Amino acid sequence: MLSCCAPGHGDATTVALSLAPRPPVAAAPRGARGLIDLPGGRFLMGTDDPDSFPADGEGPVREVAVDPFRIAPTTVTNAQFATFVKATGHVTEAEHFGFSFVFGGFLTEDVAAASAPVAAVPWWRAVPGADWRHPEGAGSSVTTRQNHPVIHVSWNDAQAYCAWSGTRLPTEAEWEYAARGGLEQRRYPWGDDLTPHGRHMCNIWRGDFPTRNTAEDGYVGTAPAKSFRPNGFGLYNVVGNVWEWCADRFAPGTSRVMRGGSYLCHDSYCNRYRVAARSSNTPDSSTGNIGFRVAADSGFDTGGAEPEPEPVMSPCVTGPRVAQPPGGA
Repeated sequence: MLSCCAPGHGDATTVALSLAPRPPVAAAPRGARGLIDLPGGRFLMGTDDPDSFPADGEGPVREVAVDPFRIAPTTVTNAQFATFVKATGHVTEAEHFGFSFVFGGFLTEDVAAASAPVAAVPWWRAVPGADWRHPEGAGSSVTTRQNHPVIHVSWNDAQAYCAWSGTRLPTEAEWEYAARGGLEQRRYPWGDDLTPHGRHMCNIWRGDFPTRNTAEDGYVGTAPAKSFRPNGFGLYNVVGNVWEWCADRFAPGTSRVMRGGSYLCHDSYCNRYRVAARSSNTPDSSTGNIGFRVAADSGFDTGGAEPEPEPVMSPCVTGPRVAQPPGGA
């Protein structure tokens, strides 16, 4: 089984990947507004779910302590990222590289013809000109998606945003604690039933992956950042919609952790839209289904310092994936 959702730059062997010099990130007023204060404490992290991916390091279940912290109720939106870019002149890595990965079903015939498929998962294309402003390449824009999560942002781009905004990426333990919303060892942020009483609770692939998406949950691609009901802590879309970068490394010396799954996840292929699921990608990689939300220490401004936490999961080799090191489904 191969990764369906987030190829990395190592998968684009036909595309030149040299980086141009980066402009400096300008200073901005510090402080993170609108973050949710969480008390922290001890919780049961991970899962022994029979539908989990043990090779991803989802288990074993263990008790983990989390200090009080703050976290954003939503992922960073296109409008918020645009404010950052306007203030700093930041150029994303997708723009430097000249391409990013897009699900092929979203492309026009002309753009698809000019885009190299990823050999092992041909529904992913390396699309010239795809970036956060042009999520499906030439001719596309985010004009009508200002309240959607920003996508085509690398871990490094997320770090630059955090440095500017006086925030940081959540650690993996913080992310899972927040995503669980106060529930213990449930599969999803709302419980164990994917669609309780027939109600859709998240934005994932519905139908037959990768050929037919019925969009029964209302969306084919990204959904607005405040779609569906929030969890018990007030966080929106912590599973489905877009993968979210975390501060941690997937294992010592490896790529960075992503959590939450995305709109391309489907239980017939790779059900990583569970709270305990995890995946990874290289810090310079970007795709049309990876975003991020920000966090901060409790009670004072972090000043944008980058944390380098020890991995909270046992060192492991990632599960099903395209090459090294893409994300999961």
